[in-house]
Amino acid sequence: MKVLVIGGGGREHAIIRKLKESPKVDKIYCAPGNGGIAKDAECVAISAMDLDGAVTFAKEKQIDLVFVAPDDPLAAGMVDRFEEAGIPAFGPNAAAAQIESSKVFSKNLMKKYRIPTAKYEVFSDPKEAVAYIEKNNQFPIVVKADGLALGKGVLIAADLTEAKDAVKKIMEDKAFGASGNQVVIEEFLTGPEVSVLAFTDGKSVKPMVSSKDHKRALDNDQGLNTGGMGTISPNPHYTEAMAQTCMETIFVPTIRAMQEEGRPFKGCLYFGLMLTPDGPKVIEYNSRFGDPEAQVVLPRMKTDLVDVMQAVIEERLEEQPIEWYDGAAACVVMASGGYPASYPKGLEITGLDENGQVADAVVYHAGTKLENGKFYTNGGRVLGVTAKGVTLEEALKKAYAAVDKIHFDGAHYRHDIGKITK
Repeated sequence: MKVLVIGGGGREHAIIRKLKESPKVDKIYCAPGNGGIAKDAECVAISAMDLDGAVTFAKEKQIDLVFVAPDDPLAAGMVDRFEEAGIPAFGPNAAAAQIESSKVFSKNLMKKYRIPTAKYEVFSDPKEAVAYIEKNNQFPIVVKADGLALGKGVLIAADLTEAKDAVKKIMEDKAFGASGNQVVIEEFLTGPEVSVLAFTDGKSVKPMVSSKDHKRALDNDQGLNTGGMGTISPNPHYTEAMAQTCMETIFVPTIRAMQEEGRPFKGCLYFGLMLTPDGPKVIEYNSRFGDPEAQVVLPRMKTDLVDVMQAVIEERLEEQPIEWYDGAAACVVMASGGYPASYPKGLEITGLDENGQVADAVVYHAGTKLENGKFYTNGGRVLGVTAKGVTLEEALKKAYAAVDKIHFDGAHYRHDIGKITK
């Protein structure tokens, strides 16, 4: 088979490395890819948002299977376009991808179908939003941009001043563009956070092994929110009993709700959960693999990813077994100095071998470019250094040992991945 993967970050590298294990795959293309991905797939200069370019390329190369990995092209209807062209594509169509691309849609869906989530209100007028916050007078409070914002459109306000600033930033300053035309203001939930990715063909749902993402830029959950600074799998707080509760109260009801709405969801649905004192609640849905959750979940997958993709596309997931390796995996993200604010690019990365790897770990390239046989930084999150172990402690030890071998000016990473217990 010839496979095309859309995207160019660490998640896409993890998907490609898993696809490479399949005896069914002869050739992998990635659009646009990056420096590290170029060692595992043929990168083509097509932007992830170039729907016409991607479909034209897939037709020319007679691609058998497409994996649309990022949120933006899913929301823009890339899967719809491939389906119209008769090319099998993994991922939700635009109607189903709205579960991520509109926070207002997803919150209203949960309310309508009684899926547990934080209490909330929706506003399209900043004055009304501020008036509600003042009247409610409960802090901290969460302010979310309605649309996609590279995982950075959620602001947690500790007091009234911060809440007003958040509304202004999103709705008036348009920090996230048109994504801030509406905001969701919701109660602040407490408890351990869990990420659960699930395969679904629109009818049945099969959750993957659990993980935990570390969103804040600095140790001890300090600093700005990021796209993710590291992950562990499994999540120690996610017990079998909790998994059963989530299946009954969240996972299955969500799949049924999307069916009822005439938007059956096919692909990978990401459940961002908070295990509150009142039981598990949904913080957010994503319509694709998380990044960097994919970097710890996919290495633990035993079953051929191609088999699962085809079962999802052909709506026969129920009969497709999915097996997982025991043990644990840990990913430490090495980011550019200054991320998630401004940061330099083009700094040489040393310590990697010619394939962009190090011993005893897997290095997933997120923001790198390859020039004259050398790797250079080309993004905020640069590398996701992942290791597996019998225990989480072993996996973390191996991942950090690998991080110590890699260098670029100003590199920063968290030293406490997997250590946060709250």
